[in-house]
Amino acid sequence: MSIKSINARNQFRGRIKEIVSGPVVSELDIETPAGIVTSVITSRSVAELELQVGTEVIAFVKATEVSVAKL
Repeated sequence: MSIKSINARNQFRGRIKEIVSGPVVSELDIETPAGIVTSVITSRSVAELELQVGTEVIAFVKATEVSVAKL
């Protein structure tokens, strides 16, 4: 499954590997074929979407800025 109206390069299909819940926001680690994608969303959204470890999801990435540092 992919969402056609969003650029395919910005979508990562995977499963939730870990959820670190907080009172306002939660951190989700999503395991994808490209590696781990981490998302910070509201804890309310986690509850409303009934997200849990093992849930299959699509992570959408929208970046307006990319920073680069010399190694």
